[in-house]
Amino acid sequence: MHELLAVVTITLIAVISPGPDFAMVSRNSLLLSRRTGLLTALGIGLGVWVHIAYTLLGVGLVIQQSLRLYAALKLIGALYLLWLGVKMLRTPAAAAAGPSAPVALSDFAALRTGFLTNALNPKSTVFVVSLFLQAVQPDTPLAQRIGYGAFVSAAHIAWFGLVALALSGEEVRARLLRFRRWLDRVFGALLVGFGALLAASALRRAA
Repeated sequence: MHELLAVVTITLIAVISPGPDFAMVSRNSLLLSRRTGLLTALGIGLGVWVHIAYTLLGVGLVIQQSLRLYAALKLIGALYLLWLGVKMLRTPAAAAAGPSAPVALSDFAALRTGFLTNALNPKSTVFVVSLFLQAVQPDTPLAQRIGYGAFVSAAHIAWFGLVALALSGEEVRARLLRFRRWLDRVFGALLVGFGALLAASALRRAA
């Protein structure tokens, strides 16, 4: 019972903390559509399974103990965030001018964006690996560990789904879409900032 309570508490705290996932869902919900935001949230929940899978396979312990491997993963994630951020910052003015000219994003692209944002997010690596190595006992059955993983994934989908629903409301979007150009740049700058911090941290670890 204590183990389950620990998993639930740590997961909820980690999920609602700001980061690249939140920035991406917020951006897609505000500037594109509710459907795009929800699919991004679903992709994030699916991306969590990447971290769960290698942690259950024991690779998470290797990542935790190998500073160079962890630094390499952080650098890959940082480069992806930098690419996303720069892409937003370079959004043409015509595409960001107003609510009548949204930037098109297919369902698959929205799902893929959410998936990669989480799967390449070192914050998620640290969270999932730490959760399973510290809060979950070594003798916990595999089926129960998978159940914990399913809860972690579902918590991500639920939270970011709520964020998407809240930010994609007609009244909210009608007010904020007047600042579409600047919102894209704000979210782009946030992702670039996250990426730069992660890259700097990764390079320090690799040095």
